[in-house]
Amino acid sequence: MSMLDALRIAVRAIVANRLRSLLTLLGLVIGVSSVIALIAVGQGTQKGVSDQIRGLGTDLIFIEPSAAATTQQGGTTALITTTLTQADAYAIAANGNPAISAVTSHITGDTQAIAGVNNVGAESVFISSNYAEVRDLDVAVGSFIAPQHDDAGSLVAVLGSRVAGTLYPGIDPVGQEVRLSFLAGRVVFAFTVIGVLQEVGGAADADDQVFVPLTGLANRFRFLYTPTGDLRVTQIDVQAIPGADTEELKQQITDLLLFRHNRTDPDFTVESQDDLLDAASEVANTLSILLGVIGGISLLVGGIGVMNIMLVSVTERTREIGIRRAVGATATDIVNQFVTEALALSVLGGVIGIVIGVVASLLVDGRTLGDQEMTTVIQAWSIAAAFGVSAGVGLLSGIYPAWRATVVDPIAALRNE
Repeated sequence: MSMLDALRIAVRAIVANRLRSLLTLLGLVIGVSSVIALIAVGQGTQKGVSDQIRGLGTDLIFIEPSAAATTQQGGTTALITTTLTQADAYAIAANGNPAISAVTSHITGDTQAIAGVNNVGAESVFISSNYAEVRDLDVAVGSFIAPQHDDAGSLVAVLGSRVAGTLYPGIDPVGQEVRLSFLAGRVVFAFTVIGVLQEVGGAADADDQVFVPLTGLANRFRFLYTPTGDLRVTQIDVQAIPGADTEELKQQITDLLLFRHNRTDPDFTVESQDDLLDAASEVANTLSILLGVIGGISLLVGGIGVMNIMLVSVTERTREIGIRRAVGATATDIVNQFVTEALALSVLGGVIGIVIGVVASLLVDGRTLGDQEMTTVIQAWSIAAAFGVSAGVGLLSGIYPAWRATVVDPIAALRNE
């Protein structure tokens, strides 16, 4: 019996039991589509996090207080206990390290931004004028904080795109007044909006931030200073020159700060963008594997369904098998017949599952679910793997029932009703 004949018989058997075949296909379709869609979500998560980290700037090294050196509380208490100061940033910049391009420091905190009847929760970032250059921020309207604002401690603000859109729908924010509340609303200052950043998109922090001069805040909150007169900051950003050895630079920064803080063990952490990307990739890869395993379980269940239906088919078609053996069909012909039928079911289910999985991934991409914008990345290898596993499961699921069919006694089969 040729493969074409085996395929023709398989198609007739599938069509003859439409509902049973449909239910068997459903398990495979769900399995294949789940593998493709879930891996696409996992890979999209990795891409979103990686893009967000890369969007912070280029060749950056981040210095933050260590968890052991700060309290677990947020807000003012955490800021008061920070171990970093603006003097540390000045020392790093003044050290003359040729691998360093720029250094900036800032303070972050939650705030409520208010304009007329509109208000929105935002993250306030108190910065120096070189922050935009270090973090690769571009202004869409107006201008960014300039050195003269640093010198004067001006109460001016630059808004992220989402903050501006919420506070000033349909109007130009530049020149408008925005009020920012601090210390749980106990202190409110009015700022003049001088610019709006270009939209970064996705989950980018900059779109939900408000940027104001660091000196303007420091002049009004004296508790931000240490007893020795140094201004406390929550983070220092160091921009390295392209191609610099970041590991060596991190060690040099660590040695300098240990000397300044008169410590043998760091009360701060020094991480590069590559460190953050590696950590994010590891987490995202673990997530992708977990999601893929969940989809694979569905695919395995579908394979069990194929084996079950083939075993039932062998039992129901015992007389047919006996007749084929009696007219000269070999054991190989019987095996080909049932294996081909199992493969036909698996391949068809795989193809339908691929279509549904790809379409579902495309539909989810860019949509917001629970305040979280979903990103999906369809991987060709996940499609190939899901289809290959589907076909392989079908082949394995058809071998045992096919073997069962070959051991049927032709005489006993002919007597079967």
